[in-house]
Amino acid sequence: MQQTKQRGAMSWVGDVAVIFGKDLRAELRTKEALNASLSFALVILLLFSFAFDPSSEQTHDIAGGLLWIVYAFAGTLILNRSFVRELPNDCLDGLIAAPIPAWTLFLGKSLANFVLVLAVELISLPIFGIFYNVRWAQQGWALLLVLALTTWGLTVVGTMFSALTVNLRIRELMLPILIYPIMIPALLGAMEVTGPLITGKPLEGDLLTWVRLLVGFDIIFTSLSVALVETVLVG
Repeated sequence: MQQTKQRGAMSWVGDVAVIFGKDLRAELRTKEALNASLSFALVILLLFSFAFDPSSEQTHDIAGGLLWIVYAFAGTLILNRSFVRELPNDCLDGLIAAPIPAWTLFLGKSLANFVLVLAVELISLPIFGIFYNVRWAQQGWALLLVLALTTWGLTVVGTMFSALTVNLRIRELMLPILIYPIMIPALLGAMEVTGPLITGKPLEGDLLTWVRLLVGFDIIFTSLSVALVETVLVG
């Protein structure tokens, strides 16, 4: 019985890994969403640097908020492609009909989206530091933790709504409208923590409270998505 459970767990891990690898290879082959997201992030960071004085104290105070606004909008360009790339040749119907649990399909796609969105963020971060004269690397590991937690929440929510809106003709418009209201607590927490971290303050005190909020957000919405994804995909 124990060996059967272990084989079942390994099978689920393998299913998630297959979907993860497939989505990652599909995006890296064309780089359509990746290039669009990265270009968008860099252009908006550049425009914001002209709108605000990078050397002013006020700009440093709002830099965390500016950074996450850019990340949130750039991330949706990748998330929108998550299920859309499966529409040609009825590939999505084939994935849904495959003998794998729907949640493994969801987790595989979420992990691929997480890697892609995080890659855009990590590439943009040094550019952000140059444009806004911010030494973000002083608290690099703590900042990386906040990036990972917030990005996972964004990709989980975004992948779920990408599945929900995949058959809509205005999905490019509907996806941000659905994602951002739900992401308000996580984005607020990320902004509150990122601002002090990029100015060199340690991750302690009230900042840890916001980190706990990010952890709770991720746990709650990952659990809800795993439980509801079959209803969203199959109906």
